This record gives sequence, structure tokens and C-alpha cells, in this order.
Amino acid sequence: MDGTITLAVGRPTAGHGASVVLSNIEKRFDSVGAVRGVTLDIRSGEFLTLLGPSGSGKTTTLLMIAGFETPTVGDIAIDGNSVVALPPHRRNIGMVFQNYALFPHMTVAENIGFPLKQRGVDRATRARLVAESLELVRLPGYQSRYPRQLSGGQQQRVALARAIVFRPRLLLMDEPLGALDKQLRESLQLEMRRLHAELGITFIYVTHDQAEALTMSDRVAVMNEGLIAQIGTPEDLYDRPCDRFVASFIGESNFMQGVVRGLEDGMVVADCGDATVRAIGGRIATVGETVTLATRPERLGFADTPQCATRQNRMAGTIAETVFAGEHCRYLCHCAGGVSIVLKEPSSATVRRRVVGESVELAWSIADTVVV
Repeated sequence: MDGTITLAVGRPTAGHGASVVLSNIEKRFDSVGAVRGVTLDIRSGEFLTLLGPSGSGKTTTLLMIAGFETPTVGDIAIDGNSVVALPPHRRNIGMVFQNYALFPHMTVAENIGFPLKQRGVDRATRARLVAESLELVRLPGYQSRYPRQLSGGQQQRVALARAIVFRPRLLLMDEPLGALDKQLRESLQLEMRRLHAELGITFIYVTHDQAEALTMSDRVAVMNEGLIAQIGTPEDLYDRPCDRFVASFIGESNFMQGVVRGLEDGMVVADCGDATVRAIGGRIATVGETVTLATRPERLGFADTPQCATRQNRMAGTIAETVFAGEHCRYLCHCAGGVSIVLKEPSSATVRRRVVGESVELAWSIADTVVV
């Protein structure tokens, strides 16, 4: 290499990132199927997150893209070319791990410059690119420090700088913020979004943190037991989960069992205890079928408040538990037919706090109710 690598600073042109296509990939360890047939089309320049609980197959999927694991079945293509037979170092992919994987005996500059040195880039060019990368991650002037002299957040930024210094078109990240405290993690989430916008490359991110996935991603692929349960924008997954697993894993949901009484103009009408509940969206249901309806706690309100006057779904109950959580009050309500509902109401000095034992009527929108 002649040392002419450049790392553009600022917003790049669209389509700079690599496209990635997974075609029915499987990974078995002995008789255990860690990934059981995943097909996924990741667009150029997209920020896609693989989200799921431990053991769902998300990290194994990422490692197969990186080349550290080989699919038992299926193909992986980057920019239309199969990479299954290529070793990791020939895939030109940046990788960031949860434990940072910095060399403790090297300075920040030496850590970041390591992939450039491996590629034969001359010393002057390495110094320039390291400085540009540190500017991108907002750590200018940190070249001479050692990892032990950095905070956890600073070490993570250095790991990011090392992953992007050779300007890959694809960056993979395996729970990179998992070891950080909540406030720092939330700050770095916004930094990740900024960095993605500035670089324009494709990000594939693995996490089990739902809020993290919703905050950063263009699309989220929710994984469960080695399969993709649902893929969509954060809004799609939150407002229209395809099944109970997705509804319960992303955020908090209330689930109500009901029997479908009829179908009206695309709405499902179901009897839930003593109440009639209507839902728009979700899976197709038939008359007489027992279904599960889901709605989010923050989408409910008390029927005696002005903002709930036009909400059509109603259910009477009794306050069984109250919890003040700062930004909201959380109420557990016991309703007829054994239905328990959680309601989250924004807290305010002007809003009357409900008390345990109080009779209430809950109200929420038909549009905020989904058949799962």
C-alpha cells in the first residue's frame, strides 16, 4: 500500500457503505442450532441492530459476518460477493467488541494506528489518519496516552477510532456499550448516531438493550431462538409488534385475553372480561377465536381526564399499586375477569395522584391496541 488512504471528515455521499445479504444462514454447534435459517438484506449505509435475549443467535450471526465463525449452511454476500470462504482480515470490516480489546502496552496512537501498520501504511500517513480519527470520536490530542489512563467511555471511543481508521465500508459492533454506566451509555448512543451520519458507512450493531436499539437504529431485527422474529423500523416494532414475544421484549406491554365477537371495518372486536375492546393492526383473527390483545402502559389514561374523552376502549378497575418513578407514576389496576393492567401517567405537580383502592376507568385508543 502506498499510504494514500484518506478518511473523509463530514457527511459523505449516500451509498458509501457496503450492502450485506444473509441467505438462509445456519450455524450448528454439534446438535445445537445457534442460528436456524436467517435471511436478511442490509442496505448500504444502514444502521441495523440485531436485538435479542442471551442465546437468541445475534452475536453468532455477527461473528459469521465478520468471518470468525463459518455458517453450517447458507451464504453471506458483501456488495454482492460471497465472503464465506474469505478469512476475516480479507473482508475489510471494522469490528468493535464489548471489552474494547485495546493493547495495554501501546499508546492511543499506536492502538489506533495498528490496522494501518498491518496494511503497510507509512508513518506520516498513519499519524495523520490517527489524528483525523480522534477528531471524529472527539478525543483530539490523546495520542500519547495509554489505555490505563482513560475512562471506560474514552477507551470505547479509542476502540471506535481504531475500527474506522482504515475507512471500512462496514462496521460491526458487539454490545460495545454494555460495560458502561447508564448516563455514559446514553451519551455514547447519540455519539454513535452522529458518527454513523458523518461516515455514511453501514453499521451492524448487536445488543440486548431495547432502548439502545430503538434510539440508534434505522431498522431493528429482533431475534429469538436463532430466528428473526420481526424486522422493521423502531416505530414499526414498538407500535405494531407481530407477536407476544416482540411485544414483551421491546418495551412493556399489557396483554389481555379476549374472544373475537366480530370484525368491523378492519377492526377486531373482542370481549375481554366485562369490557369490549377494539383493535386495529396485528395478525388476522376470526370470529369466536381466543386472542391476545396488547397495548402499551404509557398509551393508557384515566377516563376522567380531558385528554381521554374521545378514547373508545374503556375498562373499569381498582388501583392495586402505585409507584412514583420520577418522570411518571406507575399504576397497577385490577379489572373484572382477572385482567391486570399497568398504566404509566406522566408525573406533574398539577396531576392528581391516584390512591390504592380507588375505583377508576381506564381509557385508550383503538389505534394503540394490537392483536398479537
